Amino acid sequence: MSNTKTLTERRKVVIIGAGAVGSTYAYALAQSGIADEIVLTDRNEELARGQVSDLVHGQPFFPTVKIRQGSASDYADANLIVITAGAAQKSGETRLDLLKKNAAITGSLAEEIAGTGSNGIMLIVSNPVDVLTWVALKRSGWERNRVIGSGTVLDSARFRHFIASHCRVDVHNVHAYILGEHGDSEVAAWSMTHIGGIPIQKYCPQCGGCEGWEEKRKQIEKHVRESAYHIINAKGSTHFAVGMALVKITASILRSQNSVLTVSAFLDGEYGLREVCLSVPSVISGNGVERIIEGPLSEEESVLLRKSADILKEAISSL
Repeated sequence: MSNTKTLTERRKVVIIGAGAVGSTYAYALAQSGIADEIVLTDRNEELARGQVSDLVHGQPFFPTVKIRQGSASDYADANLIVITAGAAQKSGETRLDLLKKNAAITGSLAEEIAGTGSNGIMLIVSNPVDVLTWVALKRSGWERNRVIGSGTVLDSARFRHFIASHCRVDVHNVHAYILGEHGDSEVAAWSMTHIGGIPIQKYCPQCGGCEGWEEKRKQIEKHVRESAYHIINAKGSTHFAVGMALVKITASILRSQNSVLTVSAFLDGEYGLREVCLSVPSVISGNGVERIIEGPLSEEESVLLRKSADILKEAISSL
């Protein structure tokens, strides 16, 4: 009996944008063994060709996967289409400053993807990711579960890193989420933070020797919020960690893992919010957003989440 997978069983990922983020994601995805086929596209065909050549030369060193340069015709049978194309965030520039540059690019791509009759999932990575996810959803006309943004999956990872470092525990034993905008108004959900299954407000008294915790919490939030700016100032862009975050999202979609991830999703009443895309804990499967989890938030956190949503709605209205 043949072991060849059928077309519908093959896990095909199309990456739009062969720049730093797109190529790093492709590199990490190739090593993961999750995808059967990785297709890289870019308006700069020479760049895409060069990135593909560089990747395929490493094929003897990672799991079997087909990697090639592609075109818009590849959208139709892709399981996942990942949009990383767009203007990059520059030093001193906020994610929302990128809005008008990238909204036109993402909207046009979303319409083109939808026009192929694709039944896949669309994952937006370009910034400002929350607004662009909303643009892609509206321009594609797809169901809300099938258009998601990378959101604060990376921010939440940074949050876990700083908490683990401060508390001197393995980061894998820390569960913590950043909600709202992937940007300056993001919200640290301390009410949903656990270490080893223990709520952090109960864990800290057990730890001992942690003085000035309220101030330390503010410092951790500041580190998370400013991480991207520091990295961009130091090396020009962020791409390693976001590439790995995208592989995590990809795995949950292609393998229907039902992972809980803070992707940017369209809200229709959840957390009391409507007509906005922002990050909240969501169960991610082969259908995209399987369901949104409404976790407990303090009154202060709820207020901050509403403020974050208002900022994004104002940005959307400017379009």
